[in-house]
Amino acid sequence: MSETLVLIDEPLLEFGGGHQTLDPHDGLSLFGCYGSSGQDRSTHVVIGTSRGLELWQQWRVRMNRSAACKDRSRLRAWPPFPGFDVAFGSPWPEPVRVFQMNEEKLNQESHKSDRYERAAGAVACYLEPFPQMKKLDATPVVAICVVPDYVYDNCRPESYVSDKSDIPRSTVEKNELRSALADKRSGQTRFRFGDDAEDEVDLEPFAFSPDFRRQLKAKVMPFGIPVQIIRESTLEVTQKIEDGEPGNNPLSDRLFNLSTGLSYKCGQKPWKLATARDGVCYVGLAFRQSDDKKRDACCAAQLFLDSGDGVVFVGEFGPWYSPEDEQFHLTSTAAEDLLRGTIETYQAQDGRPLKEVFLHSNSGISDEEYSGYLRAVPSGCRLVAIRVRQDRNGPRLFRNGDRPPLRGLFWQRTERFGLLYTTGFVPRLGTYEGFETPVPLSISLQHGDADIQQIARDILGLTKLNYNACGYGEAEPITIKYSKRIGEILLANRGLAPRDRQHSFRFYV
Repeated sequence: MSETLVLIDEPLLEFGGGHQTLDPHDGLSLFGCYGSSGQDRSTHVVIGTSRGLELWQQWRVRMNRSAACKDRSRLRAWPPFPGFDVAFGSPWPEPVRVFQMNEEKLNQESHKSDRYERAAGAVACYLEPFPQMKKLDATPVVAICVVPDYVYDNCRPESYVSDKSDIPRSTVEKNELRSALADKRSGQTRFRFGDDAEDEVDLEPFAFSPDFRRQLKAKVMPFGIPVQIIRESTLEVTQKIEDGEPGNNPLSDRLFNLSTGLSYKCGQKPWKLATARDGVCYVGLAFRQSDDKKRDACCAAQLFLDSGDGVVFVGEFGPWYSPEDEQFHLTSTAAEDLLRGTIETYQAQDGRPLKEVFLHSNSGISDEEYSGYLRAVPSGCRLVAIRVRQDRNGPRLFRNGDRPPLRGLFWQRTERFGLLYTTGFVPRLGTYEGFETPVPLSISLQHGDADIQQIARDILGLTKLNYNACGYGEAEPITIKYSKRIGEILLANRGLAPRDRQHSFRFYV
């Protein structure tokens, strides 16, 4: 067939009362969120330093008021925030409990010389109140963790701390520690440097990610309480931020983003796709390579419905990574087990019959994998496998010389392949929000039969279901965007017991 350019209509979103708009900001302001809350927001708790708790109290007041940029010319790109009660049905309440942390201890832990022990120590400080939450009259619906910026700066995989709070290990001790970690895989759980019992080293921190955010998300799962992590600097509002002056992320935008994320974690559905098809689900495949960077890797899958809500299922570790083609491939049996477990988890929580399952993966899906996935889908259910990835090295399109193309432009190259521009000029906003030349998504229909243009429409719709922010649309669909998030949180924290893993997607955003 000849190549075709198609401009896909921006997917409509549905809000309260069945009303539909293109932009989440408009829908929340005019009609309120789509679904009512199934949980009581008044049971939330807040954890932070004295400064963090003070900032949160000021922020809570702002959430229950409107906010807008003073410069009217900026209102199109940065819409006014109407107040939490207008957008989500009722004001954001006082927390049922606040937990003030020992800042001296937090500061000391987050300045340790070892990156794994830094992250583990800071996470332990925030975990201290969680056992007490079980004694409350009702389990908190969400725990808000206000984090000093030095924790964010120091407790990331590539962070370096100059003003260390302890004495760094010697080269000999580091070598012995590496040996101990290798021995741990064969059953050893503790290790001592020399013969002194006081030199005994706890190896547990090294079974978790050296990233504070990823590790905290994983370690709160056994308590069954999702967390909202907020940096103190996000809550610090200057007059320039409140007025929405250029060069600052306006207060109205911060309020929209944080309120949407909190609403979702409290059980509300901020919006849903108005164009969704009944009985259709989308499954994003996630992989995470082991720390030794060899073939060993773990797999997971996330299943999304039209509402944007999803379930997560973790598969097994195995030799899934191929250094030759730099892709991940499962055996037929492992693929069947992964998709079957995902669908069974979904059916236990939702139960609606599935008519079509669309697999989205960054890596190519082999014939062997597809045969396993086929065995896992219910009888009469169609299975389509699609490779979705950003095409940074391919051709580019421009509009009127050097202007960016419109968001939603689909360049169909063949019946089974095309390039979808999920970033570009947005007429509703009157601008292109990016800084670099728009990069399209490469969409390849690898297995099964489907209309490639319908696939592109579905993927464009899935870019509007990120409930962790209130944006017009993402560059990637949630199936691909959050496959990375699953890998960061679950698959990078091998110390988390399988029984403690949560299936609800609210624990990952």
